[in-house]
Amino acid sequence: MTSRDRVAWVSTVVRLGLGGVLLASGGLKAVDPVGSVQAVQAYELLPSALVHVVGYGLPFLEIGLGLLLVLGYGTRLAAGVAGALMVVFIAGVASAWARGLSIDCGCFGGGGQTEPGRTSYLAEILRDVGFLAAAGWLVVFPHSRFALDPSGRHEQLVHGGPHAHRTPRASKTSEPAPEPATVRPGTEEDESP
Repeated sequence: MTSRDRVAWVSTVVRLGLGGVLLASGGLKAVDPVGSVQAVQAYELLPSALVHVVGYGLPFLEIGLGLLLVLGYGTRLAAGVAGALMVVFIAGVASAWARGLSIDCGCFGGGGQTEPGRTSYLAEILRDVGFLAAAGWLVVFPHSRFALDPSGRHEQLVHGGPHAHRTPRASKTSEPAPEPATVRPGTEEDESP
């Protein structure tokens, strides 16, 4: 097994794992949209109108990203968006921690106010840093096994993988085409009277 094969297998595991996490997270929030809105509201960061948009929309964004990753379609883009989402989650949890709020992050449904001392901000941040690292891996190494992404399949089938050396294709003729001659007025080649 070459190093390219190992990277592709690692990317497959990372892609399916991160996609599964996003599907689970989004699915648990989607079945309780009111709870999702309450979880977003508990962070006390957004105006009321945006709390509802984010609370109702976030689960479906997570589900969409999860589906793209599990299917392996648009992997680099989906991983990039998922990584940006993890940065937002990390910042939100860190902000709640720094301001002394007692909330459940609502990362996998539920969320909202909780008893002081029942928070686990450090564990939540470390978990999201791990997911951010997974997303970063997929941005750098998006090509994996069992993916629907046509660019990844083409690259693996035609070129032997994402890092294979590519040489320009030879033209059908062995000699380059001659450049057309240009004649400027007032030169020797000008045959005008």
